[in-house]
Amino acid sequence: MNSIESIIGHLELQPHPEGGYFKETYRSNGSIPSDVLGNTYSGPRNHATSIYFLLTQGNFSAFHRIVQDEQWHFYDGATLWLHTISPEGEYKKIAIGNNLAEGEVPQFTVPGGYWFGAEVKEGGAFSLLGCTVAPGFDFDDFEMPPRDTLLQLFPQHETIIHKLTRV
Repeated sequence: MNSIESIIGHLELQPHPEGGYFKETYRSNGSIPSDVLGNTYSGPRNHATSIYFLLTQGNFSAFHRIVQDEQWHFYDGATLWLHTISPEGEYKKIAIGNNLAEGEVPQFTVPGGYWFGAEVKEGGAFSLLGCTVAPGFDFDDFEMPPRDTLLQLFPQHETIIHKLTRV
């Protein structure tokens, strides 16, 4: 059994702005020119990027969104609850883990433009996952609004928004 401290040390993880810990593990050499991507992006983007992502019990990944699709891959630990809100306001709670008989999925893709946040399932110590983004991630594509902004957009999801936002 891996301890949280050994995972953080071995994988050289750093605190992530949305919560949890991460380390970028891949950034493609090739890039997509901005004129091909269109005005959604502020410049060229690598073909793809990926990170390790560790979330611990009592912490959470705050609601945020990016322009690109983001695929989550389960590696170790407890089930991760991934919460999404579509641009139209549809809420879903996805169990990412390895217990297929209980309806968990080992990977899940969040469509670009969806708001999403995450937490470790009750009773678990941590969840270790990988996240792959294509076109590649850039912080120019990252948005983490204050709680009030999300509440104005989606008042029907007040409970989960309060749970997975910090301010």
